[in-house]
Amino acid sequence: MNIALVLGLLLFGGIALTAHAQPLSFSESAGKRLYHEGVSASGEPVMVRVGAAGMPVPATRLPCASCHGEGGLGRAEGEVRPPDLRWSRLASSQGQQHINGRSYPAYSESSLARAVQEGRDPGNNRLDPTMPRFVLSMTDQRNLMAYLKHLAEDRVPGLAPDSLHLGTLLPGSGPLGEEGVTVAAVLNGCVARINEAGGIHGRQLRLTILDPGADRASAEKALDRLIDEEQVFALIAPLAPALDVGFAERLEQAGIPLIGPLSLQGAPHASPQIFEPLPGLREQLIALADYARASLRVLQGPTLIAYPDEPGQRLAAQELGKYLQGHAWQKVRLQTYDPAGDEFPLGSRSVFYLGSSSGFSHLAERLQTAGQVPYLFAASNQVAGNLTQVPSGFSRRVFLAFPFVPSDWTLAGRLALTQLREHQGLGGQHAVLQVGAFSSMMLLGEGMKQAGRDASREKLVSALEGLHDFDTGLTPLMSFGPGRRLGLSGAHIVTVDLPDQRFYLVAPYKPIAATP
Repeated sequence: MNIALVLGLLLFGGIALTAHAQPLSFSESAGKRLYHEGVSASGEPVMVRVGAAGMPVPATRLPCASCHGEGGLGRAEGEVRPPDLRWSRLASSQGQQHINGRSYPAYSESSLARAVQEGRDPGNNRLDPTMPRFVLSMTDQRNLMAYLKHLAEDRVPGLAPDSLHLGTLLPGSGPLGEEGVTVAAVLNGCVARINEAGGIHGRQLRLTILDPGADRASAEKALDRLIDEEQVFALIAPLAPALDVGFAERLEQAGIPLIGPLSLQGAPHASPQIFEPLPGLREQLIALADYARASLRVLQGPTLIAYPDEPGQRLAAQELGKYLQGHAWQKVRLQTYDPAGDEFPLGSRSVFYLGSSSGFSHLAERLQTAGQVPYLFAASNQVAGNLTQVPSGFSRRVFLAFPFVPSDWTLAGRLALTQLREHQGLGGQHAVLQVGAFSSMMLLGEGMKQAGRDASREKLVSALEGLHDFDTGLTPLMSFGPGRRLGLSGAHIVTVDLPDQRFYLVAPYKPIAATP
């Protein structure tokens, strides 16, 4: 092997190693928690002494990172300028100089421990009185020193001084190919719009889109690539129904936040890492059921819940069945439905439908052929694309749940979406997915702004959790919280005048009551 090739491989290997931070040791991890949260390895809060009087307060209120920053670079607050804590600077053989011009030797582990606990530098000079003095055990002291040595390399994945790397999973072909291409266009348009405005805290956004493929194995492989190889900071509005409940567990293991309307497809993904701007399929069906119970007097049944034999749809159907039976609905029956089959139970007064738009119109035609026109209930994002094929006999007997309606759109929101559609060559197709992706990017932008220049994944989650009555300009006001990861939990109820497809709002958005 020639020397040039050897050097090339070594250089390439060096680049790879610096791009992927090594995992922290147990001691470094404990020191990291102490630095960021003010919590000891034992799980107990560390105490600090503050001010000339040495008033004791929990370090959870004044962790190191609150002044010195996530990366230890220090950030000025008023007249206070906390110093850079990176070990390469502290241990420099050239020594250091205070802002007031007073010099001091390089730090060692013992002199740094003294500074942290007693407020004196290696030259025995007193540090600024605003510097808290930490009360540390020997174990906490060793852990903190171990982490400070690693601090410069402990970068937040996907977050660089000038860029923020996002990722998503969107199909480019297959049954959901058109939807995936539409969402990709919206996300790319939002990224361009944010970057043209200067980015977020000076960071330009970068988006990596991978195709999840047609099955669970390929979807998991694509997800692993985003997490392990691309090292994205967060996921935004993915469309990968093949990923089951293990999806949430994988995100939690990696500590990656996700913002996007996942449960529109049926399966809920309960996780503190996931924030959904739109109501899930379950919430929309329950909103329809609440309207039907209050306004159509259909409790006596019989009631049919028809769904395709798919995991997410089946779970949503089962959840709806439990809800109906627990709210005085009678003769409730669940039935898998194959649009290509000939058998379908008749005689229902109400039919809740889950599935594709073509299956919905086929079901309506079959019912009308049998001389039956029950009330039909469905989520708009599943069936609205094929309403022209629904027989006119079902006029005003079709009721759809909409996460938003035109009256929710502000002038600014309408203008922003219209401009994005023009720039990306989009029409009004898959409007719910468009607004879901657009709202997801708005939530990300607001969360990152609130997280600050010195952001982290944890700070983004905390910022999103604190959003209340957030106005996207395209939906009802969204709110999140410590136990709330759905920004909207209800739906507008709309009926349809067929065959000319005139839509009439019969019940405005109202959050559904919390259910176990």
